[in-house]
Amino acid sequence: MLRNIARRSFSSTAANPYKVTVLGAAGGIGQPLSLLLKLNHRVTGLNLYDLKGAKGVAADVSHVPTNSVVQGFTPDEEGGLEKALTGADVVLIPAGVPRKPGMTRDDLFNINAGIVRDLASAIADHAPNAAVLVISNPVNSTVPIVREVLKAKGVYNKKKLFGVTTLDVLRSSRFLSEVVNTDPTTEKVTVVGGHSGLTIVPLLSQTKHKSVLESNKEAREALTHRIQFGGDEVVQAKNGAGSATLSMAQAGARFAGSVLKGFDGEKDVIEPTFIENPVFASEGIDFFATNVTLGPNGVEHIHALGELADYEDEMIAVAKETLKKNIAKGANFVAQSK
Repeated sequence: MLRNIARRSFSSTAANPYKVTVLGAAGGIGQPLSLLLKLNHRVTGLNLYDLKGAKGVAADVSHVPTNSVVQGFTPDEEGGLEKALTGADVVLIPAGVPRKPGMTRDDLFNINAGIVRDLASAIADHAPNAAVLVISNPVNSTVPIVREVLKAKGVYNKKKLFGVTTLDVLRSSRFLSEVVNTDPTTEKVTVVGGHSGLTIVPLLSQTKHKSVLESNKEAREALTHRIQFGGDEVVQAKNGAGSATLSMAQAGARFAGSVLKGFDGEKDVIEPTFIENPVFASEGIDFFATNVTLGPNGVEHIHALGELADYEDEMIAVAKETLKKNIAKGANFVAQSK
């Protein structure tokens, strides 16, 4: 009884309570992501779902003394996925198989595409108004899969479907700071394009170190390559036992936090993210990561790319070639599934 009273009193003090659901909460990304979301004061309801282990993660995380009620759900109980999703304001999807040595994000497609498709169908049925944050790789293809499923069910809202590319932003800040010997928390780098390899385009010319980087082509190209393929460092360091999970969890939590700030009406909440974007739509590229301003309805404003260096124009041209194929692959998967 005391526990229930405490929970009700916590919830009643929240000016804007939000329910957040994590699909794949017992995995390598899901567990630390769930913990970080538990620490977010805007999250008053945290639902964790996975094929197994979600109840244990929920019990563990629930002991952290913050303003949220945590519940775990599995398919073992009737309507587990439905219960996890019902009433959700934000749904994060880290579910899927992680990368292994020598495996590209594209190699993951056949394994993870079906998982994401089925989860998207459940979201359409039970949380049609939620903001959907896709972490499952390959993001360049899984986000289009979610769109096609939501469109087929008549609930697609392009302002509320996001591919989480924030890890590329975190890596850019960290890696740039190591090159120029500064505090990484002061470094801001816009990353556009997609979320794999050469589709990741850090706009280094728009940082405060433009002149330094442009005068040292070798250092700039090495930095760019490290940002684009930073995930490989983690895969190799873990000796094939996993990929980036902790840093990805931080990226997912940061982006979810920004979405909730936007819902709360905070001003100038700006993040790069992979969304349905008109910037290159005329070329058949429906999705592209750019800076967006987040607001009460999700995406409030899509920012232009701004002034680019010649080398960045060249990188974007290369990125577009791959992105067009990645996006089509996701859409075709759904069409063939039907």
